[in-house]
Amino acid sequence: MKTKTIAALFACTAFALCSLPALSQPGGFHGDEPPPPPSKQQSGFKGSDDAKQTTVEQAKRMKDDTWVTLQGNIEKKIGDDRYQFRDHTGTIEIEVENKAWNGQDVSPKDLVVISGELDKDRHGDKVDVKHLLKQ
Repeated sequence: MKTKTIAALFACTAFALCSLPALSQPGGFHGDEPPPPPSKQQSGFKGSDDAKQTTVEQAKRMKDDTWVTLQGNIEKKIGDDRYQFRDHTGTIEIEVENKAWNGQDVSPKDLVVISGELDKDRHGDKVDVKHLLKQ
């Protein structure tokens, strides 16, 4: 009985210690790698096709406050929560708050799918990212 209790306690402690590093890492953008060239941005079957994906070029022609889903690469950080996003049709500024990273570490080489609200004003177009998924 004592041996089973010690084994169970050891297993719980080991699990907690292994989980701690994952919980303490908030994720985010690591811009130390160059992005792939636009011609190498390919997509394939990724799962459900519930949300229609839009290109950057199409998004720039849409109305303010439209919900968009884009697939491409985050090229670089340009401000506190602001980044430059690129797909095969062009670039657009995106704003990604800490909670949208959802613990994922992303570099320019990583293909990501972002969903958010299009914000158009006199300073230009940007997407306020609510969901980000590393492919």
